Amino acid sequence: MATIIEMPKLSDTMTTGTVVKWHKKVGDVVSNGDIIAEIETDKATMELENFDDGLILKLFADEGDEVEIGKPLAVVGDEGESIPEINDFSNSEAETKPEREALVDTDELPSKESSSLIENDHKTTSLDSVSASKRIKASPLAKKIAEDLNIDLSKIVGTGPGGRITRKDLPSASENSAITTVAATDSVLTKPSPQTLAMEEKRVPVSKMRSVIAKRLMESKISIPHFYLQKEIDSRPLRLAREAINSKLASNNSSKEGLPKVSINDLILKACADAIPRVPEINTSWEEEHILFHGKVNLAFGVAVEGGLVTPVIRDANLLDLLSLSKDAKLLIEKARLKKLGPDEMIGSTFTVTNLGMFGIDFFSGIINPPNAAILSVGSAIKKAVPAENGMVEIGERLMLGLSCDHRLVDGAVAATFLNILATTLECPATMLV
Repeated sequence: MATIIEMPKLSDTMTTGTVVKWHKKVGDVVSNGDIIAEIETDKATMELENFDDGLILKLFADEGDEVEIGKPLAVVGDEGESIPEINDFSNSEAETKPEREALVDTDELPSKESSSLIENDHKTTSLDSVSASKRIKASPLAKKIAEDLNIDLSKIVGTGPGGRITRKDLPSASENSAITTVAATDSVLTKPSPQTLAMEEKRVPVSKMRSVIAKRLMESKISIPHFYLQKEIDSRPLRLAREAINSKLASNNSSKEGLPKVSINDLILKACADAIPRVPEINTSWEEEHILFHGKVNLAFGVAVEGGLVTPVIRDANLLDLLSLSKDAKLLIEKARLKKLGPDEMIGSTFTVTNLGMFGIDFFSGIINPPNAAILSVGSAIKKAVPAENGMVEIGERLMLGLSCDHRLVDGAVAATFLNILATTLECPATMLV
């Protein structure tokens, strides 16, 4: 029996998902565990896994389409098996596109499927003509070929159903090469000098992730009374501790393969995990009628990904030793970059750390990540002239910490106490190892 793959709930606040990319097309053989698509949620772009063996019989959404949770995305079944009737498919674009095509042209689909597409194309001709100025009717395969060969689809006449452009309507690579050569020759006289960087004015759609980031940060900045503290610390002991720890790890690993390494950010996360229980007010959330003191230290930290930022969470961070915390952080970073973070790995944080030191930023102030009471911002370690104990001036290493706090939950003296404890720990990192 054919199985309908529905849009899953991939985050706690997700209501719809956007199909970013299909990894499979109609007719492809799939097995349990295969990744069939990439879905953009309100928090990240994540991979959609298949759980049935069979063939992709039908795709209900194109790349770029937004689909509600529980609505059908695809059908998996046996070859020749009938496709289940779908009566509850009512996304914003479904009325104008009852049938969706995969990354193949209509002539590559089974005959029954092709006739269905042709029939529905006739039904939607009037609607397509209204929006013709807004979009070009072309198969996904044709669009991909056009992109690869730099072909302007607006100048191509489609011969497919309803005037759709298919791959047969496109010039070959050699023909297009000649066209491109002529265009390139014509543009030689206007080619910018090597010192001039080309600029392009364009508008791009707001992604689901960027939209949610904008909404959450706006709500945070407007509804939370922020105040800011900053403190400069001596970062040389931190650097030396990291070097010593990694040297020890290297000597204990004879193979030198898959060698674990502790980062400065790992040490900062560990220092926060140790300092937070000593100032519990920093680990709270505002609940209007109550202030929630969290019984766990769940550290979120920022990871830059394509299209935005995600904040995976290290749970019970105060119960982990340095190497365990470092291992968890690296695993979450890898999963974030591979788009494999699960919904439960991005919720439930009680404190957030954001680090731009690797980008050469000396100092910045973060915006609080609700419902946290504070966020720590970390800049880069820099060398600068500092007073020495003998009254002279020497070259030292300094790092700036910033703390943004919710004044409803945290007072200045409390925030200062936390930042001082954190600074003391980072300037004497050996205390984190006992």
